[in-house]
Amino acid sequence: MGGIAVLIPAAGASRRMRGTDKLLMDVAGEPLLRRQARLALAAAQHVCVALPGAASDHAAPRAEALRGLAVQIVEVADADLGMSSALRRGVAMLPPGHDGVMILPADMPDIEAEDLSCVIDAFFGMPCPTVQQATSEDGVPGHPVLFPADCIPSFLSLAGDRGARTVLAANRHRVRYVPLPGSRALVDLDTPEAWQAWSAARNAAE
Repeated sequence: MGGIAVLIPAAGASRRMRGTDKLLMDVAGEPLLRRQARLALAAAQHVCVALPGAASDHAAPRAEALRGLAVQIVEVADADLGMSSALRRGVAMLPPGHDGVMILPADMPDIEAEDLSCVIDAFFGMPCPTVQQATSEDGVPGHPVLFPADCIPSFLSLAGDRGARTVLAANRHRVRYVPLPGSRALVDLDTPEAWQAWSAARNAAE
């Protein structure tokens, strides 16, 4: 098959939003989760979105936000055990044969399709498989992170809420950094206050 698969872990409970689902927040006229999936589809060959199990109040609204997009949806029944559950189950369900998998957090509204393409181009521009990690313009490591296919087995044993940090640490010797404009690689919004500040800054810029 070849190409890059993007995994968007979107199974969290959004607890820090105190009753609001951050992944359904409006960004330029569409829910954030739909925006992330749409951008990923523009840059990669396959997009998988890990959603909470059907018992979650967030499951149906998030699935509805993705309606009509050609994404693979994976249900994470044990999402309450932490981020690793979404990564482990999502990676396990990816079609075989991709050159790498990019982990794209669902709560980063400043990421653009060209940023994803930039990371992918850097990956294919290397003579051997490397991990490509996006950074801010001034070099602070952030997201997304693209892992070569040989890292996929490591995801299958993840546990807890540390996400992909253990896989990243094990491959530190072959991490290459891809600077993105401004702070796009760092901005993730988890609280109402963060969203309010981000919206105010966006409106001021416009």
